[in-house]
Amino acid sequence: MAEKNSDFLRGVIIGGVIGAVIGILFAPKSGRKTRKDIVRKTDEIVKKAKDEYEGALEKSKVVYESAIRKAKEIQLMAREKVEDVEDVVSDLAEKGRETLQENKTRLKKALDAGIGAFKEESDKTGA
Repeated sequence: MAEKNSDFLRGVIIGGVIGAVIGILFAPKSGRKTRKDIVRKTDEIVKKAKDEYEGALEKSKVVYESAIRKAKEIQLMAREKVEDVEDVVSDLAEKGRETLQENKTRLKKALDAGIGAFKEESDKTGA
């Protein structure tokens, strides 16, 4: 894209210089005056091209800085989202561990009660 802009700007400068020179050459003036007009017009066109180039450069800097700022904002938001997800996953893992421990405890109690009931029945039947 920058290369296209550079080529375009180069074309504008060359076209402007050629147009100015042709216009001046066909004007009814003396050779000395014509040469001065050519130099003056060339200087004007070069100055205008330089101003345009500097303006385009400044705009590109602004766009670049804006893009960098946006990228940093997006990076920060992504980091925050990752931290949020990590917190949620951590909370879920902790709840999962707690639930597993509770279920383990209940299962152990149920097994102990079942074993106790089995022993009582065994004792009653005399086995």
